[in-house]
Amino acid sequence: MFSFEVVPGKVVKDILDTSANQIVDLVEDAYLRHDAGLTVNPDSYFLRFPDKPEARIIALPAAIELPEEQRAVGIKWISSFPGNVAEGLPRASAVLVLNDYATGYPKALLEAAGISAVRTAASAAVAARAFARYLPPSGEVAIIGAGVIARTILRYLVTTGYPIESLSVFDLHAESAANLARFATEELGLTAKAVGGLDQALKAQTLITATTAATPYIGQGLRPGQLALNISLRDFQPQVILSAQNYFDDVEHCMKANTSPHLAEQATGGREFVSGTLASVLRGMTLPQPSRGVVFSPFGLGVLDLALGDHVLGRARELGLTHEIADFFGETSRW
Repeated sequence: MFSFEVVPGKVVKDILDTSANQIVDLVEDAYLRHDAGLTVNPDSYFLRFPDKPEARIIALPAAIELPEEQRAVGIKWISSFPGNVAEGLPRASAVLVLNDYATGYPKALLEAAGISAVRTAASAAVAARAFARYLPPSGEVAIIGAGVIARTILRYLVTTGYPIESLSVFDLHAESAANLARFATEELGLTAKAVGGLDQALKAQTLITATTAATPYIGQGLRPGQLALNISLRDFQPQVILSAQNYFDDVEHCMKANTSPHLAEQATGGREFVSGTLASVLRGMTLPQPSRGVVFSPFGLGVLDLALGDHVLGRARELGLTHEIADFFGETSRW
């Protein structure tokens, strides 16, 4: 009952790297469980700093009922400090705490930057695969923003077999775009190139945004049959959202924090532009039409992190790769 384990980043990474297909299935299953009411996913909580307005640390508490009557309960604590990039450091860092559902005691601490990136990428892959049934992919893909999330999304699109005949990469930091294009070519076997302008990227049939943009800058509407995976949430101006079919991981969660859909709601005073959720597409309840473009906006649900964290912890235990911290709890009896 009073065991406390730590799973370091290298162990987490190795487990994630060797179970990509299983992770995609876990993420899809978590979306369906959330839709079925088998989760608790409160609002995320943001810690901001007056002298560093671009930086934030976010708490994502959540709980999810898993197969075999298991429950994953805990919280992800993830920081986003864009200034790190100029120092050659990753923008994001994170930990995940898992709690014992019977007692509430913390039972494990996992390095979670990789878990967070992978659950984001897997959600993009699940969405791309689901929408491909209704919007046949042309093979032309573009990604805007060339960081860790973008790299991981590409890996997961390849894992799920999403067609990528040509890949365009755009980033305001040209070196990052070149690095991601080189990674896509050398590591993933794709035909990829860095492009010098946003307009070139917007021509692709499948468009992925993975930036740190705080305010929308894309005003060009989507073409019929075009799919936008709006991963970074604040890239599209409200008129783009209003002219498209819009799907979400969770509607209420996306309508806050001045995301593109939230701005569209503020502009119109309503949510008539909401078409459905990813779960409704997975269940075949809503059918996207190729006559208009589609935007998928995932705010990022903590239940996905918990589902992946539970998987990683279980696998790490099987392999004997957790580190138990003896006497972590100061008192283990009431008297």
